[in-house]
Amino acid sequence: MRDLAPRVLGAGPRTVDLTVALLVQAAVTMPFVVPRAPELPEATWTAYGLTTLTVLPLVARRRAPVAALIVVLLAGGLYKFAVDGPGQPLPYAGLVAFYTVAELSSPLKRLAITVLTAVAVLFSVGLDSSEIRELLFSLFVFAAAYAFGRFTVTRKAYLNAVEDRARQLELTHRIETEQAAVRERTRIAREMHDILSHAVSLMIVQAEAGPVAVRTAPERAEAAFDAISETGRDAMVQLRRMLGVLRENESAPDAPREPQPSLAELPALIARARGSGLEIPYEVTGPVRTLGLAVEATVHRIVQEALTNVVKHAAADMVSVHLAYGTEALTLTITDDGRGSGTGAGTGTGTGMGLIGIRERAAAHGGTAVTGPGPGGRGFRVRVTIPQADTRTGVGS
Repeated sequence: MRDLAPRVLGAGPRTVDLTVALLVQAAVTMPFVVPRAPELPEATWTAYGLTTLTVLPLVARRRAPVAALIVVLLAGGLYKFAVDGPGQPLPYAGLVAFYTVAELSSPLKRLAITVLTAVAVLFSVGLDSSEIRELLFSLFVFAAAYAFGRFTVTRKAYLNAVEDRARQLELTHRIETEQAAVRERTRIAREMHDILSHAVSLMIVQAEAGPVAVRTAPERAEAAFDAISETGRDAMVQLRRMLGVLRENESAPDAPREPQPSLAELPALIARARGSGLEIPYEVTGPVRTLGLAVEATVHRIVQEALTNVVKHAAADMVSVHLAYGTEALTLTITDDGRGSGTGAGTGTGTGMGLIGIRERAAAHGGTAVTGPGPGGRGFRVRVTIPQADTRTGVGS
């Protein structure tokens, strides 16, 4: 029995119509099989056949609801006038057919059929008992059938709207998921670019200087090779940290999604960059305050990228890093004395992937990144400003 309901609910329209017709046939058969008083008319096969004739149109009620109702009314009239058989407690077939008209027909057809049915009810009751009680009851049951038909239309429209809403939400969720995946890929690519570009650039510079130093100043060559080793180890640590966090996110989606270098690591970063031969003064001004992990990571990565660009493209002797804690914003300025023009990512064109990454990181905190020539048109300067509100909240990068 528990499996019967899903099968019936999942059946096609024709199966449902046939099932309804069989149920109505069973209902109209009861007066013919129940024992009758001797003074009542005899239940004949002719009367039963005409009763069945009122049920048969229900099989096609969805395809032709108006025609099915008219046939049911005509068959009922024929039964009433042609035979003197058992009566029915309710006009089952007529109610089902009238319900179908209310559900499936146009407003004009519904109006015409409602008038026709009301006339048929008035005529039938007038010939039968002419009692007002019977008339009111008959009109009530047909009105209820009509109301249920219209309620079914409203319910279907509501369910369709709910399903459409669910589809829209699913589509929106899919789009948002895809957009989030694109943002995540962009973030990972930016992190990988910053880590590898910085490390590889420093290693190349050190490696190129190593053979010359071996011949002229062996102690400097040893320092250069030590710097290469230290830079490589640091890059490996950062890559392992990033990959480890990504692996953790597969089993814990709510875990932090990125490695978080902090400002405490900035002196070490600058020290490694000095190993390339650059002079790098580092200055912090203003009342130091807590920035939050996300903002600190952003500042660290911006300094890392800017130094990488200087090492790769600027041919500079000195690059200054200035971090200013203002009352309204945090300002980071990196200025070099290099050539300041050309086609590299760290040059005045401002179109390299490194500078794009710097702008994206600043924009993620509601800040700005301005790049261009340094003071007096010499060298190149990167100035990043992050609003104070964002440095307090530490919005993610």
